[in-house]
Amino acid sequence: MKKIFAIVKASAKENKVEQIDAAHFKVTVKAPPAEGRANEAVIEVLADYLGIPKRSLRLVSGHKSKHKIFGIE
Repeated sequence: MKKIFAIVKASAKENKVEQIDAAHFKVTVKAPPAEGRANEAVIEVLADYLGIPKRSLRLVSGHKSKHKIFGIE
């Protein structure tokens, strides 16, 4: 499983992904960080950016942190 690392900002004005290097990203999402909505939005935005299906991206660590680790299957 390949891992990617993301720094997430929730409740932003727009959904956006900035790639820092091959495995590190800055992601902003409009969704609020309540009830896992921001995590779901990050998965959608990252999957779209990477051109992979959402089901291939899994949140491994950082469920309640702005520093998140995702696994790509």
